[in-house]
Parts: sequence; C-alpha cells; structure tokens
Amino acid sequence: FGPSGKAPRKSRESSWDQLIIDAGQQGLGPRQCGSCGMLFAPGIPEDRLQHLRHHRRLRQALRHPGWKQERVVAEFWDGRILLILPEDPRYALRKAEEVLAVVDSELGFPEHSRPFPEHSRLYLFVSPGQCVLGCLVAQPIRQAFRVLPEPGLAPLPDPQDPEHSWDPEHSR
Repeated sequence: FGPSGKAPRKSRESSWDQLIIDAGQQGLGPRQCGSCGMLFAPGIPEDRLQHLRHHRRLRQALRHPGWKQERVVAEFWDGRILLILPEDPRYALRKAEEVLAVVDSELGFPEHSRPFPEHSRLYLFVSPGQCVLGCLVAQPIRQAFRVLPEPGLAPLPDPQDPEHSWDPEHSR
C-alpha cells in the first residue's frame, strides 16, 4: 500500500514480465541479415518490423532499373559504371542523392538530405541485376598535401623533437 492507503495499480507491462522463454529455439537470438547487414532479433516483432523497413529502404534506394540516356563510362562482365554530373536531368540527380543518403547512413553520418555536390562527378557501379553495388564521388581540389614521404627521401621530422618542430612563421 502507498502513502494514501490505497493499493498501487498494476501496470500492464512490468519490468519483471518474462516475454520470451528460451528453450533452445533456433530463431530466438539476434541474427545478421545476409542481404542488408542489419543485426536484429527475429523473435521480437518490433525488431522484425524495423528490419523490414530498413531492408525495403535499402533495396529501393539501391535499385537501378536503368534510364534511356545513361552515361556509361565502362562495361564489364559483372556490371557497368555510370557517370552522373550536376547538370544531368532531375531523375539522375535524385538517384544520386538516394545513393548518397544510404552511403552517409552506413558510414554513420547524421541523416539529412543534401543536394548533389557542386562541381563533382558521381560514379555508380551497377550490376546486371540492376542493383547499385558501388559509389564514388570525385571532386576537384585546388591544394594537396603530402601524406607519406617518397621512398629514398629523409624521414619526416619527429613532432616531439624541439629542434625539428614546424613553425608556420618560418616556413614561408
């Protein structure tokens, strides 16, 4: 009994309710979908529904039935490479944005719709089964920096060594 002298109401869902009995069933634990890669528990209806939504979204975004005017860069036995430019028709840009949204989602970037990147080229690798299997975004750059030293040159200076520390004032 509570402080008011009345018995507390029982909630419909208690944290102590056992919802699933594990008696060694096959489909009880978490599984990873071989097609979309999502980890879900098939024994839990909410998980199954979430997986189904994710699976449909991926299939819809990565499906490419083809267009009448495609810019095919190369063809191989296992697919073809298409090029999409910022000045292409709206349907091509929409497909590029859908694929980029899936890529961003899979890489863990926040979900937001972004336009096709300006001054860029998007290459899609499309399988014979009309599915996008690869994506490359190429953008022009104005300035580049060496990341690794060339073989045969002196090694990069140690940033901890004060004698070889880099001073932006004296580098110009």
